[in-house]
Amino acid sequence: MDNIQASLAKHSLTMNDLVKCTVMLADIKDWPAFNEVYTGYFAKNFPAHRAFATNGLALSTRVELECIGVLSR
Repeated sequence: MDNIQASLAKHSLTMNDLVKCTVMLADIKDWPAFNEVYTGYFAKNFPAHRAFATNGLALSTRVELECIGVLSR
């Protein structure tokens, strides 16, 4: 989450500019712990999001997160 926040900041965006996140978990039992951390990063409305359990995440990680943000012009 800190890495996503830092990447957004490079483009003058915040977590509130995210419109969609896809969460991939190595074990769906990790959802409550992940969600507790995830929700702490948003001051306003949450982006649309979905989560699912999968195997074969890169580098044997437990969580992979893909986010889409919007840059207003």
